[in-house]
Amino acid sequence: MELRHLRYFIALAGTLNFTRAAESVHVTQSTLSHQIRRLEDEIGQPLFARVGKRVFITEAGEAFLTYASRALSEIDQGLGELKARDVSMSGVVRVGTTHTFNLGFIPECVAQFLLRNITVKVVIEELPADAIAASLDAGQLDIGVAYRPELRSGLRFEPLFNEELVLVVANSHPWAGRKRIRMIELHREPLVMLPSSFSTRRMLDEFLTAAGASPNIIAEMNTVSAMLGLVSRIQVGAIVASSAINENSGLCALPIEGPTPMRTPGLLFKEGQAQSKPVRAFASLIRKTAMISTLRPRKSKR
Repeated sequence: MELRHLRYFIALAGTLNFTRAAESVHVTQSTLSHQIRRLEDEIGQPLFARVGKRVFITEAGEAFLTYASRALSEIDQGLGELKARDVSMSGVVRVGTTHTFNLGFIPECVAQFLLRNITVKVVIEELPADAIAASLDAGQLDIGVAYRPELRSGLRFEPLFNEELVLVVANSHPWAGRKRIRMIELHREPLVMLPSSFSTRRMLDEFLTAAGASPNIIAEMNTVSAMLGLVSRIQVGAIVASSAINENSGLCALPIEGPTPMRTPGLLFKEGQAQSKPVRAFASLIRKTAMISTLRPRKSKR
């Protein structure tokens, strides 16, 4: 049984007239008659009854029509999707991301996307989380990639995964050989942290207060790379995502307990804003890359 047999059968079932059915599928009447007979021979039952010049569909034909229509509809839908994928996308995708994600995650997504969609331009802006939310609100960005923001109306947050924050110290630090650190142990310890204008800093302050720890904040820096640069030079700690630490950096990441600080990275969209095909495709790639990243075993940052 071939796909064309189903098309011929459905055309004839819809018109019950060989001439009109043949015209609708662009074949001769004799070709249509021959192919319908071949289909009936293969099935082993007559699908149509011919009484004089009139054509009737049989009981077997009625039963087969339901399944043939469904099958052809599914096939046509699948073919349509495949053809749509082959059509080159064009346009601009504007993405706002925080520094941590722009170290490796976002460049990897952009590289994969551009290899498949060479006619799309991707614009990446590295911004604080609050600025990403404001730019989405103003319609200046299509997608935000950041940690879960504080409650803000007009934005939709889609979680990607949960990520632990760790204490980072230099390999020369007295704590470098530890397997883990309790939050209370950070009391009066020298730390470099993000300014309080960052939501991550405000979250960490809450965790530290809950644990009864009051560290000695000797410096505040507004980028993680600058914080890690300081950590590598003097005996000071920083609390960051382990993904921000490069291998062979001379830094050591220590898990924190009691409690363990967690952040939820995700996608941010402006509620109700229509998304273009390139934007939807890039968001889909981010989801896929995030899933692969969470399933991939993490190497020790020591």
